[in-house]
Amino acid sequence: MARQLRVRREEALLALPLLLLLSSAPCAPQVSGIRGDALGNHEIQGCPSCLRLLSTPPPPALERSCFQQPLDCDDIYAQGYQVDGVYLIYPSGPSVPVPVFCDMTTEGGKWTIFQKRFNGSVSFFRGWNDYKLGFGRADGEYWLGLQNLHLLTLKQKYELRVDLEDFENNTAFAKYADFSISPNAVSAEEDGYTLYVGGFEDGGAGDSLSYHSSQKFSTFDRDQDLFVQNCAALSSGAFWFRSCHFANLNGFYLGGSHLSYANGINWAQWKGFYYSLKRTEMKIRRA
Repeated sequence: MARQLRVRREEALLALPLLLLLSSAPCAPQVSGIRGDALGNHEIQGCPSCLRLLSTPPPPALERSCFQQPLDCDDIYAQGYQVDGVYLIYPSGPSVPVPVFCDMTTEGGKWTIFQKRFNGSVSFFRGWNDYKLGFGRADGEYWLGLQNLHLLTLKQKYELRVDLEDFENNTAFAKYADFSISPNAVSAEEDGYTLYVGGFEDGGAGDSLSYHSSQKFSTFDRDQDLFVQNCAALSSGAFWFRSCHFANLNGFYLGGSHLSYANGINWAQWKGFYYSLKRTEMKIRRA
């Protein structure tokens, strides 16, 4: 019976497009990612050296060699894994693997997705701690976490791409040549995980994010915007609000046109304040 359970468990693991950590030491099961009501747990085998896909064999060049644990999807792409899917990255160091979805296709790939929405299955109307640590699942809707974003942009220079889709299957995007989160702060959290973006390039969506540059992140339980009222509460989301927004990508999933003002998944320069988008992805790649 024990052997049958072990075989079934191994078969289930092989069905997941996650990375397996390998080493010469025996591997013990562990839960990776952030615990609690945060970024969803993914069951993997945890050991401190090599990486390979659970679902597919490693690229031939890496079959017999070990390599460093990846910081982001750029590293994973360089290691030969060039298929879209969930991988592990290590923004805070070798002891804390974080699951993330890598877009290895769009515009040459290498994109680390930090925000993804497509069906409304995950609530994004959450408090500060969830947005700091991350929540959801990398194989579904999720937010990678402000602290992880800060650590990534602290170590590398990144560009940002925002992909959008409406319920009529129209798509558009916006790109920013520069993206960082509190790059010069002694404490990023005390600095409010301040957003810096620049170098806008239009992919049909218009520029709804530059308005938010230099703003701190706000949630309903930590109001750091410039408005007299709480923008996160008014907009039913959490973002780098100013007074209040032109982008509200963490707002309510309202399914297209809505009567309420500016509380859906809004990108004002494309669809205005009364249309909630079907799909959004915020993703970064080394510049």
